[in-house]
Amino acid sequence: MNFEPNCQTTAMGIMPHKDAERALKLALSLDIPFWPQLPRATFSEDMFAQLADGFPGARIDLEGRRVDFDTARFCEELGEYAARMDNPETFSLNDRTSKTYHRYLETDFSDRIAIRGQFCGPLNFGFRVTDEEKKPLIYNDDVRSLLFDFVLKKVNHQYRQLADKHPNAFVWVDEPGLGWVFNSFAGYNELQAQEDYRNFLDGFEGPRALHLCLNVHLPYLFGLGLDILSIDAFQFGAMPKGYSGDIARFLKGGGIISWGLVPTESATLGPETPETLYRRLADYWSVIAENSDISAEQIARQALIAPSKCCIKNALMVEMGEGSRMVELDCPVPQMEDSLVERAFSYLPQISAILKERFRL
Repeated sequence: MNFEPNCQTTAMGIMPHKDAERALKLALSLDIPFWPQLPRATFSEDMFAQLADGFPGARIDLEGRRVDFDTARFCEELGEYAARMDNPETFSLNDRTSKTYHRYLETDFSDRIAIRGQFCGPLNFGFRVTDEEKKPLIYNDDVRSLLFDFVLKKVNHQYRQLADKHPNAFVWVDEPGLGWVFNSFAGYNELQAQEDYRNFLDGFEGPRALHLCLNVHLPYLFGLGLDILSIDAFQFGAMPKGYSGDIARFLKGGGIISWGLVPTESATLGPETPETLYRRLADYWSVIAENSDISAEQIARQALIAPSKCCIKNALMVEMGEGSRMVELDCPVPQMEDSLVERAFSYLPQISAILKERFRL
């Protein structure tokens, strides 16, 4: 990457909005913009549906809001898939699968330091989508092998389109599946996943970038060979001293960390201000600097600032007669989710400005 992040802002791709123009305007308000994914508008914009489009054996059920997979159909469709592998449209997002992507590509990015895209990761898809026997696809060796290659082709195709718009383009994969491989009952463990993922990232034509919201052991992630790592840093509460050396080595090797700092759940965002969140992040960086050979200033130069995660399902305070209680709402009041995301986004430039002044960026 030919730029210094210097605490500039970006965010996750999934947004709760149904209004594509409103979501795109919000995404473009950040320093490093992205194209929004809007699964509330239509299931065809769900990350799993976007990945499933064109994958052998997969069917997208828009009414049922799910992705189905059939092994026999997979075998039948392999020949047809092989015949269209050389057609770029096989791996392209289209107007059916994204309301914002092509509008995003029409934007003038000449004044931006970088631009970004995103795609569902192969482990995320492989654990969440099941076959006709309700078995996750990640356990089928043949399907898993093709899945990694299929996602790689989609990521690289998107990267080439973005690189035509800006020299500092990158695409990160959304990969909470890397947190699930540590489950001892999984049958597909962290060692297998590490080997598969290293090979997967080696095929990236652009920067090797990864996003995940789960709290996964950071040294494991750094061992994958990443250039950019996006994490939910808010959930740490306090920075583990044991991570300091690994973070320092990653940054000294040229790596970039996107610090997901601003919570997007109402219960956790409510008590916070840009100042309290700045202090939390500054405390993290002080711990790293005190326990390694890298300065807080260097950490800041190689940092991006982002929300802690996307905002699709949230616990909201709801009035219940005599009092209030926490309930989990799967978007019965979408305007509340929209407003929550917009509030979180509004904190980002304020935190960025405080950090830039503090570290003279």
